[in-house]
Amino acid sequence: MRLLPLVSNPMGNVTISGSEMKILREVPLKDIEFVLLDMDGTLLDLYFDDYFWGHLVPEKYAERHNMTFGAARDYLFKTYKSHERTLNWCDIDFWSKELNLDIPALKEQIKHLIEVHPHVIDFLKMLNRNRKKVFLLTNAHYKTVNLKFKKTQIGRYFDSVLCSFDVGYPKEYIEFWKRAEKRLGFDKDRSLFIDDTEEVLKVAREYGIRYLLFKTVANSKAEPKRSAEFMTISDFRELMYEGL
Repeated sequence: MRLLPLVSNPMGNVTISGSEMKILREVPLKDIEFVLLDMDGTLLDLYFDDYFWGHLVPEKYAERHNMTFGAARDYLFKTYKSHERTLNWCDIDFWSKELNLDIPALKEQIKHLIEVHPHVIDFLKMLNRNRKKVFLLTNAHYKTVNLKFKKTQIGRYFDSVLCSFDVGYPKEYIEFWKRAEKRLGFDKDRSLFIDDTEEVLKVAREYGIRYLLFKTVANSKAEPKRSAEFMTISDFRELMYEGL
């Protein structure tokens, strides 16, 4: 049996395997100046969002309209899908009006479900120690961002936060990236972008972001996703090592 090489990790006695070393070779953090990070599913557990839109909202909508949960869920999923790739998709004010439900208030009711993925805080602290520029790029509405920052306290680790509403386009469009670069001033050739959505990564690749990673574990209660096009990580521990 061939043993995989192990290297020291800044988290104490934790080691990483040879397969993880491949990521470190392909994504050389020492040469990367800008780290661009998605929020939901990448840094934060997507279970909160999946439960909210897939269970709580249908439940409340069914109660309001005297429908079965199943009928409400089917209707809402079709309605959600009709707004994919638009700003409405994550606009909780839009959904409050569209569904006649107080979406921000409902999110507050289950904010205890908002959780940070394992080793995210350690990773962000490592980036800060090494003076990387850390930007949050999210399609989430600013009210949602504020709620999640208040619950998790991760906002302190970012140099800047850019919501799709700030530039008028979701991350699925090249125009988002043009405006993001202009606003944030990152160098595409020295930037790493991590997201849990392949479609977004494809657009970032088309725009010219050099280093891209797909986060496979978005919802901790669901099966990890796979990608045939991008290098993947399941845990941010895979990007942590000495000598950065």
